[in-house]
Amino acid sequence: MRGWLLSAGIRWRGWSRRRRATVAAGLVLAMLLLPVGAAAVALRFEFAGEPSADARTRGRDAVWLGHAWVDSRKTDTDVAGLVTTLAATGIKDLYVHTGPLEHNGSLRGELHPRAQWFVDAVHRALPGIRVQSWLGDVVAPEFDGLHLDEAAVRDRITASATRVVDLGFDGVHLDLEPVRSGTSGYLTLLDQVRAVTASRGAPLSVSAPQIDPLPGLHSVGITVFDHGKWWSQGYFADVARRVDQIALMSYDTSMPWGSLYGGYVAQQTALALEVTPASVDLLMGLPAFWADDPGHHGAAETVANAVRAIRLALSRNDSRRPAFGVALYVDFAATPEDWAIYRREWCAPLR
Repeated sequence: MRGWLLSAGIRWRGWSRRRRATVAAGLVLAMLLLPVGAAAVALRFEFAGEPSADARTRGRDAVWLGHAWVDSRKTDTDVAGLVTTLAATGIKDLYVHTGPLEHNGSLRGELHPRAQWFVDAVHRALPGIRVQSWLGDVVAPEFDGLHLDEAAVRDRITASATRVVDLGFDGVHLDLEPVRSGTSGYLTLLDQVRAVTASRGAPLSVSAPQIDPLPGLHSVGITVFDHGKWWSQGYFADVARRVDQIALMSYDTSMPWGSLYGGYVAQQTALALEVTPASVDLLMGLPAFWADDPGHHGAAETVANAVRAIRLALSRNDSRRPAFGVALYVDFAATPEDWAIYRREWCAPLR
């Protein structure tokens, strides 16, 4: 061995500076790519196999609905179409966009003049389906938005949640982005809002970002990119304990191929299952929309790949968990094929 090393050292010194630089760069690149390649292989294994037959809908699914349902653009005819769309599915909750919130946490009433009409129409046509008010806004410090560390802002958000429940909504769905992992003001806000919803017998649900695929990755994202892309698994658990439903947005992952996206979603499902209380509905998001950019590769992030990944993870980790579902994003972008795949691959036992 020593002789081989001595010979290699002599050869190295005999190479040109350019050749040595090229070889060194290649070695560094190999060292960087090795863990990436290992991670890719691991994700492909996560997406392998066949899901169990009972990894299907529990009748606790949801769909995000656009603002048109409450701002006067929709009619009774559209409601009839929605009834047809939701037939033979496991949809229980509709998250209808009612905001956005103002940056101070308040909600302008003129944004949802037809809210009560829509809630009443759904209750008549789809008894048993809950209509939740989807309230969202961007969050500081990444954006000039909600400052969740300010008590006055949290109080106004709580007042906005109270207002929509008083309007007749069956629940409140908060989609505040991006909340950075560890933000204490967000946890305080959830405690405040849940006190209101619980007193009225209404569910509180939230949209949640993805969980660290590697421990501590959320810190790297903030340090390097100044972006709160992920939550730690512990913070996800802190949030889940404070709500009735948590919907993990398992899309916009930057995964370039379907096998990697599927493995990633299976991993995210498993991580969320580990820490979500059994009494809390865990919903995994389905990408029922098309985009093709660095954050979302449309050919990879499909409803079919997401459903298969979710079923695989559910089969391996908690196939009989009742408080589980999927959530389709979003009604105005979902295609008939998206709905057909969701019915066939996730809701088949309902037929």
